Amino acid sequence: MERLKTFEEYLRQPLEERLPYYEKNQRVYHVMVSQQFSYDFLMKLFDTADLVKHITHKPNGAEFLASVLQHKRAMLYFTQPSTRTFLSFLTACQTVGMNTGEVRDPSLSSELKGESQEDGLRTFSSYFDAIIMRDPKPGFCEYVAYCLDQTSRSVPIINGGSGKDQHPTQALLDVYTLYRSFQEQGGISGKTCCFVGDLLRGRAVRSVIYLLARYWKVEMYMVAPDTLQIAPDLEHFLQEQEIKVHKTDNLEEVLPHVDSLYMTRVQDEYDLSQESALLDYSKFHLTIENVQRMQKHAIIMHPLPRRHEIDPSIDSDPRAMYWRQLRNGMYIRAALLLYLFNMEHRLAEY
Repeated sequence: MERLKTFEEYLRQPLEERLPYYEKNQRVYHVMVSQQFSYDFLMKLFDTADLVKHITHKPNGAEFLASVLQHKRAMLYFTQPSTRTFLSFLTACQTVGMNTGEVRDPSLSSELKGESQEDGLRTFSSYFDAIIMRDPKPGFCEYVAYCLDQTSRSVPIINGGSGKDQHPTQALLDVYTLYRSFQEQGGISGKTCCFVGDLLRGRAVRSVIYLLARYWKVEMYMVAPDTLQIAPDLEHFLQEQEIKVHKTDNLEEVLPHVDSLYMTRVQDEYDLSQESALLDYSKFHLTIENVQRMQKHAIIMHPLPRRHEIDPSIDSDPRAMYWRQLRNGMYIRAALLLYLFNMEHRLAEY
C-alpha cells in the first residue's frame, strides 16, 4: 500500500483506516494493536502455538523447531524496563532458531553520542530481519514502522509494549490462556470476565479487552476505584460491540459470578502527581478467603509483575493460571514469529 507523505497526515486517519498499513501481501506484517487480529487469525495462531508446545515436548522436537527460522535474526530493543516480556520474546526467538541482538540501555549505544533513535533503529534494520520493541513513548513503535516502510529496508516491527497505549502480544497470551482453560467448557464465548485494579492506565487490560470483543456474548465486570475505571473511549467501544459491562468497586460481590478474574497492579509509573499513593487499594486485593467465593472452574490471571494484589498462598490453588499464562507467552510469541515469516506450515513436517 502506498504510504502518505508525512507521519502526521498518516496519524490523522482513524485507526481502522491505518490497519491496512500494518499488512503486506494481505498478511499481518507489523504487530501494533489488538484490533489487527480477527477471530480466524486468533484461532490459526492458537493452533500453531499448540503445535509449538507439543513439539517441544517430543524427542528431537526442540532441535527441529530451532531449525525453522535459523536463517533469521531479531533485534530486541527494550528501552523501558522489562523482565517477563523481554525474556519471553528472547526464549521464543531461541525456540524457533532465531539469533538475537539486544539494546536495553541506550547509554551503551550510539545514542550516547547523539544518534537519534530513528537512525539507530534504521541501522538495526540493516542487520536484523525483525525488531521487537518496548519504549515508554506512546505511538513510537508505529512511528518506527512508518519510517522504515519509507526505506528500502523495511522489517516487521513488533510492539512489545508502547507507553500507555497497547501491549498486543500480552493480549495474545492472555486470550490463549483463556482459550486453553475453557476448551472443555464451550470456549471463551458466553463467559463472564472480570478485570480488577488499575483499568484506566493498564495497557494489558486495554489490549485484551479488544481481543475478547471478538467472542460471542462475553460479559465483563470492571472492578476499580472510580479514578481508575476504564477510559471513556474503551467503554464506548464496548457499548458499540453490544458487550454487557458492569462497573463496580466491590470485588467480593462479583466473585461468585465470574469465569475469569484478571488482577492488575497500580500503574504508578505514570502517576506524576502521586495520587495513587493516596488510594486504599487493599479492597482490590485477592485473599485466600475471598477466593473461596469463586466458582470451581473459574481461573485467576495476572499480567505480572504483582505486588500485593494476589496473596502468594493462592499460587497453589488450581485456579491460579498466572504462571501458566507466563509460559503460554513463550508459545504464542514463537507462533507469531513463525507466522510473520510465513513458516508456520513447516510444523506439519515434524
